[in-house]
Amino acid sequence: MLVLGIESSCDETALALVDEGRPLASVLASQADIHALFGGVVPELASREHYRYMGPLFDELMRRAGVGPQAIDLVCASRGPGLLGSLLVGVGFAKALALGLGVPFLGIDHLHAHLLAAGIDNELTFPSLGLLVSGGHTHIYRMEAPWRFITLGRTLDDAAGEAFDKAAKLAGLPYPGGAQLDRLARTGEPGALALPRPYLDNDNLDFSFSGLKTAAALWLEKSCPESWPRPLPSPEAAPKALRDFCAAFNKAVVDTLCAKTERALRRNPDIRTLVLAGGAAANSLLRERAAELMRAHGGRCLVPPPRLCTDNAVMTAYAGWLLGKEGYFHDLAMETIPRGRKIPEDMLCAPEA
Repeated sequence: MLVLGIESSCDETALALVDEGRPLASVLASQADIHALFGGVVPELASREHYRYMGPLFDELMRRAGVGPQAIDLVCASRGPGLLGSLLVGVGFAKALALGLGVPFLGIDHLHAHLLAAGIDNELTFPSLGLLVSGGHTHIYRMEAPWRFITLGRTLDDAAGEAFDKAAKLAGLPYPGGAQLDRLARTGEPGALALPRPYLDNDNLDFSFSGLKTAAALWLEKSCPESWPRPLPSPEAAPKALRDFCAAFNKAVVDTLCAKTERALRRNPDIRTLVLAGGAAANSLLRERAAELMRAHGGRCLVPPPRLCTDNAVMTAYAGWLLGKEGYFHDLAMETIPRGRKIPEDMLCAPEA
């Protein structure tokens, strides 16, 4: 089964082909340089860029794969959550293509696809625990099957990746700042300042990072040395105070994520696999601590390679393949779901032949 995946949930326009579960070809156009001018993603600009890139990228994907559109057996697109205008461009293109080719269409939960991407290079076993850490979402799932995810916890306000990016912006780091903060954190001393571990004094699995972001902003306002250049001309110019701040903030977020993950593992003793995914899963300290946590629980931690942690279409096509080979599909009236709304379980399933 040759599956086309389309990803346009935020500011990356991406298309990929997966053949029997193995990536065949992929293309991606990033909008990072455009949105860097504004310090964050501008939704209207993002949707216009998706519209501009989508057709040429499809043609380039076919050229790289060496196949024609008629070879495609299933067309998939991220249906949400994400920026509504951006999602509509990808979903609209996918529906039109599926209709024109006479093949099934499938809308993919963008968050689930991030976690399922760990199965491209590893064997996924179920049930597993899924920790999704991205710029817009922080969720803990019990993964029963590729088509069944049970939400155990979620962020009540800022996501962990968003907290990283906002703290980096406050500290004067260039957009997108999460990766820069992680890089500087490796050379700092986390004990140099005290930051809270937010929302742990409870018995649930939800997250809240807004208080940590506020604590970081207050510290920067009161304690930022005058010798600390803002904005920072380059990461190499970072003074020790900035490196220490990055290390302290990084550790506070990771400590919080790992504390809730360990709590989830204790409540699900049958689980021996943790799947860590999302853009912030590329954070070096989080990857190390998650692996240590699972070794302590006698299990394993699976993480997609860094290129598949950020938004990409390979994960969309792979998730589509997992679902499509079981007969799942959507009709063309499927609704696109923006961020903040729950994605319905409305897939249809073709009867077995």
